[in-house]
Amino acid sequence: MDLDRARTLLTTELAELAERERFAQSSLAQASADMVGEEGSLGQHPADYGSEVNSTMEAELSVGTIAEQRRRLIDAVERIDAGTYGRCAVCDHQIDDERLEARPEAATCRAHADSPVVT
Repeated sequence: MDLDRARTLLTTELAELAERERFAQSSLAQASADMVGEEGSLGQHPADYGSEVNSTMEAELSVGTIAEQRRRLIDAVERIDAGTYGRCAVCDHQIDDERLEARPEAATCRAHADSPVVT
């Protein structure tokens, strides 16, 4: 894959991710604020409290997922800068263009897609 195209795809994804992160952070702040109401858990119906706990947990998970996605995208940009982009982190073979087009942050070839990558 052309490195300029890869950088464009990655930076575009980073920008879109920043917008999703702002929304997720806002949702987390709202869910946390809902948990610390005037009455607290003692004055609420258990189902209402359970819904608030669930909303908070989902918002926290979303924020964590976005942070992991951002890390993978930044790692890919760093691989472009280092000249190692497009090479499998496990076997050092070329990652096919189709895989990089679909997942420009991919650090492994298809054969090693499920392998853990140590950074």
